[in-house]
Amino acid sequence: MEQKNTPLAHGFDVAAIRAAAANLDDGAVTGGYQADREAVIAMLNDALATELVCVLRYKRHYYTASGPGNGQVKAEFLEHAMQEQEHADSLAERIVQLNGSPNFDPATLTARSHAEYNDADDVQAMIRSNLIAERVAIESYRQMIAAIGDKDPTTRNLLISIMAVEEEHADDMRDLLAK
Repeated sequence: MEQKNTPLAHGFDVAAIRAAAANLDDGAVTGGYQADREAVIAMLNDALATELVCVLRYKRHYYTASGPGNGQVKAEFLEHAMQEQEHADSLAERIVQLNGSPNFDPATLTARSHAEYNDADDVQAMIRSNLIAERVAIESYRQMIAAIGDKDPTTRNLLISIMAVEEEHADDMRDLLAK
């Protein structure tokens, strides 16, 4: 008896899986993908815009924060900017895996971003705006994770990992906030 025509003991029909996998045009998106791919891509593009706005905000704050004793604050802003860029890169990569196109259009970034850009000159105002933006990102990711549910485990896991870093960022900003 040939194995390719026989379901495995745990119920998988290997022949059917192999036949479905022969459609190479869809890359990583197989017939078993259960989420609304276009909706997930749109959601991820909004998250991408949010991360890019956060990169820009943190970079501006890094370069413009001044005054004695702000070295730690500047270092935190730079670290967060780099981590937000990593998030943006991961989101763009996932969008491409889902056969979408990552939207880097600078003309629409702030309109699509959940978080706001901030050009404050006061260091405490910078920290407050970053804390607010991190809290916005955390809640946005929480809602995206709930919307995806179990239909796209790869995207869900990516969003969970990004949200965990955003929670660390929020804690960092809260710790820097003057009491």
